[in-house]
Amino acid sequence: MTALSLAEALEALRPRIGGLRLDLPVPGADRARQAQTELVGQVDDYLLPRLRQLDAPLLAVVGGSTGAGKSTLVNTLIGDNVTKAGWLRPTTRGPVLVCSPHDLRWFSEDRILPELARTSGDGSQGGGRSLHVVPHAGVPAGLALLDAPDIDSVVAENRQLAGQLLAAADLWIFCTTAARYADAVPWELLHTAQQRSTALAVVINRVPPEGLREISSHLAAMLDQNGLARATLFAIPETGLHGADDRLPEEIVAPLRAWLDRLAGDADARSEVIRTTLDGALQSMRARVSSLAREVDEQLAAAALLRDAAEDLYADAVREFDDGIRSGSVLRGEVLSRWQEFVGTGQLTRDLEQRVGRLRDRVTAFLTGRQAPTTPVQEALESSVQTLLRSAAERAAERTVDAWRDGPAGRALLTDHAQTLGHTSGEFEAALEHEIRAWQGRVLELVAAEGGQKRSMARLASFGTNGAGLVLMLAVFAQTGGLSGIEVLVAGGTSAAGQKVLEAVFGDSAVRTLAARARADLLERVEVLLASEQQRFVDVVDAAAPDLDSALGLRTELETFERARRSMRSLTRPGAAETVEPGPAPVAATLPLSTRGRN
Repeated sequence: MTALSLAEALEALRPRIGGLRLDLPVPGADRARQAQTELVGQVDDYLLPRLRQLDAPLLAVVGGSTGAGKSTLVNTLIGDNVTKAGWLRPTTRGPVLVCSPHDLRWFSEDRILPELARTSGDGSQGGGRSLHVVPHAGVPAGLALLDAPDIDSVVAENRQLAGQLLAAADLWIFCTTAARYADAVPWELLHTAQQRSTALAVVINRVPPEGLREISSHLAAMLDQNGLARATLFAIPETGLHGADDRLPEEIVAPLRAWLDRLAGDADARSEVIRTTLDGALQSMRARVSSLAREVDEQLAAAALLRDAAEDLYADAVREFDDGIRSGSVLRGEVLSRWQEFVGTGQLTRDLEQRVGRLRDRVTAFLTGRQAPTTPVQEALESSVQTLLRSAAERAAERTVDAWRDGPAGRALLTDHAQTLGHTSGEFEAALEHEIRAWQGRVLELVAAEGGQKRSMARLASFGTNGAGLVLMLAVFAQTGGLSGIEVLVAGGTSAAGQKVLEAVFGDSAVRTLAARARADLLERVEVLLASEQQRFVDVVDAAAPDLDSALGLRTELETFERARRSMRSLTRPGAAETVEPGPAPVAATLPLSTRGRN
């Protein structure tokens, strides 16, 4: 197994990590998105470039807190003012990378930190998203120093960039001061170094001479307690800046410069630092990617609950509509009134129970064209069905919004969508009218198709397709569960007379089949309409949540990557300790040249 083979496995894993959608606002999602961004950044900025070119110069990133003296330290080490130092905060200048002129080719292009534009020359340093590359003879070949922004800058972009640069380092040279070495922010990054086995040197600056030993010992103890016992520690006593160039006295930084020179001049030591940091970062991938995979699981579970709530409540709406048509409520009001006009119910309603045959005669007369046209009844029926379905759809929307408000993920999604999701969509009304009219047309088609049989063709011709179709529609709704009084009599008479007329045309078995098919077709159309309304909720969830394939693909590519990583490690470091399960990586020897307590 070669580094390039491992790079190929990482290249396959990288889009799985970067392509994760983690926008569903569940607890921990913000941290997961930040971790995702940091992981993708380290893969692009450091891991892939380093795996492809293990012989590239060692990159030491000088980072630390505001006012820790990073730029002054870099200028003093190089012997020239290559990066701007000052007391004004925040600074908007970009990071500065200083390398040997022999190594310029490694850094002038986007081999590392590909998102940062390159600037060069003696002009002013670029903006925050650019990398100012300075070749200088004061830097030994094989080593580059990068002056990073403050890790605790008040400017969020500076903080983010500082973390990105530190993640791209082979070696961290972490600067702090005697007044701030115990601050929380630096230790958050130092813990990251511990978890990833990053090679680390710590420089404590501006130490009062009388407290040099005590403060150095205390910081060393803190490093020990936090798993960083092998970090190299340098203490710089408090002193004024010398000369017109405002640099530190040469003798104060001499130990650190000598250490860096030895590291640059010893290929084996330099390689050990690079491989230690690389191995630690690669080994941390399992825990970090597994953590993202668990977050994907959480988001998938939350998304499923939201989708299920919408599905259940819109299924209730279908049942509510079905109950409405079973109850006979569709035939109330306008439909009843128009039907009474068809059959002359003034006398009819007084004698209905004894004279169902008379109703049948009136229906027959209506169907044969001797009564008013069918349009008024059809329109009233259409309006009644639409009203029933519209009400069911509105209630489903309102109930789904209420259900989503019960959980944090749903509440957050509703922030921008509650007003629109809480009611039927703008397209619903037109779709509703279209489907109900299409259903009426389908009923007429059923009647015409059944009437095409030789035995019923003549009888249908005498009654008319439109008339027979209308009576079939009424028969679908003419139940008496929700009616009372005169409505029961009229609806019952409607059903009985209509059924007798239809049986006269088609036969008793065919009528039952026609009514069942007409009813089933109506419910199918209702389900489609309400499913379209439900889909609005699903679309909102889908736009924020990951999909199942992303979770499965992430785990699959992670396992492929892990097999490649373990194979390479076994070839390059026989017998080395290995940690497979997620968790902090073991701390390896960060530097082969330990100078504990050196000042």
